[in-house]
Amino acid sequence: MGLTSRKVLVLAVVCAVLLFIGTVWLWPRLAGRNWRAVSGRVGLLLATQLVLFASVGLAANQAFGFYASWADLFGKETEQGVVVDHTSLQGAGGPLRVVETRRVDAPGGASRPQSVGQVQRVDIVGRTTHIATPAYVYLPPEYFQPQYRTRTFPATVVLTGYPGTARALVDKLNYPRTALQLAKNGRMQPMILVMMRPTVAPPRDTECVDVPGGPRTESFFAKDLPDAVLAHYRVGKKPGSWGIIGDSTGGYCALKLAMHHPGVYAAGAGLSPYYKAPTDPTTGDLFQGDRTLRNEADLWWCLKHRPAPDTSLLVTSSKVGEHNYKDTLKFIDQVRARNSTRIASIILDSGGHNFNTWRREIPPTLQWISGRLTGR
Repeated sequence: MGLTSRKVLVLAVVCAVLLFIGTVWLWPRLAGRNWRAVSGRVGLLLATQLVLFASVGLAANQAFGFYASWADLFGKETEQGVVVDHTSLQGAGGPLRVVETRRVDAPGGASRPQSVGQVQRVDIVGRTTHIATPAYVYLPPEYFQPQYRTRTFPATVVLTGYPGTARALVDKLNYPRTALQLAKNGRMQPMILVMMRPTVAPPRDTECVDVPGGPRTESFFAKDLPDAVLAHYRVGKKPGSWGIIGDSTGGYCALKLAMHHPGVYAAGAGLSPYYKAPTDPTTGDLFQGDRTLRNEADLWWCLKHRPAPDTSLLVTSSKVGEHNYKDTLKFIDQVRARNSTRIASIILDSGGHNFNTWRREIPPTLQWISGRLTGR
C-alpha cells in the first residue's frame, strides 16, 4: 500500500482508535508501581502517540501532497534524475500521447465531455531536450461542441511545487472543476490547462534551469512543451495564447519562464513564489560554476540587469503565514518601476504555505490569466 493510499490512512486511524480503547481498558491493570506496570503504561502511551502522529501526518500528506511515496518520505530516492532519449517513441506516437481519459468531477452528475469537459492523462517527450514526463490536460466542454470545432483555445501550464504530484492539481487543488465553473459563470473564457510537476527529472529539483550536462528543464517548458501541445490540441499559435501558473517552486518557475520567454508566455502567475533559485541537496549543483546561468536564475538580478520583458505577472502572499510577504512587496515595487512589465497581486490577510491557501487564490488567478490570453 502506497503512502498516499486511502487504505493506509484508514488503517492508521483504526489502529489509533484501538490503541486508545486498549489504553483506557488496560490502564487499571497497569496501576502498579513495579517495573512491568510502569513499562506497560509507557509502552501504551508511546504506541498511541506514535499512531496518532502517523494518522495526522498521513492525512496532512494526502491533503497537501508533500511526499509521493515511502521512498520519497524516508529520503531513499537519492539518485539524480536521468534524461531518457525517447526519440523512437516520438516516431511512433508523436511528442504527446494520451494514456487515459476521465470526466471532470462537476456538480449535477453529468459525464459527457460536451457538458463538463475532459481530463486526459498524457505522456510528453521533448523533441529537443528528450525529457519525458507525464501530465494532465483539461479540455473545456466547448472543445468537444460542434459549433467550436474550428476554434482554437488559449492554454495555461499549471505547475506544482516540489516535490508535488501532478494529480494533486486535479484532485486536491481542483483546477479543472474550478475552470469549468468559472467559465460557466462567465468569469473566464474556456481554456486548456496543462497540469504537471516542474520536477521533470525526479527526484532532482532542477528549479526549471537548463542544468549544464543535465536536464534542460527551462528549454523543455519554453519550447518542447508548447510544441507538443500545439501538435496535438487546438491551441492558439499566435503570441498571447499561452500563460503559466505555479505554486511555491512552480510559482518561481512560472515567473521566471514568463520573464525569460515573454514571446511564449504572455502571462505568468506565482502563488507563494520565491524569487531566486536555491541550491541544496535536492537541487545539486545547478549551475556548474556558470555565473551567467546563476544570475539568470535570480529574478532580482534579471529585474536589475535585463530589459523589462513585455509580459504580465501576478504574485500572491499573505500578511500572516507566508515567509515571502516582504520579498513579494519588494518584487512588486521593482516590477512597477519597469515600463513594459505589468504586475498584479493577491495579498491575503492570513494564510500558510499550503493547499488551503492556494485554493482561495486559484479562482481569481484563473480569472486574471484568462483576461490576458487569446486563443486566436
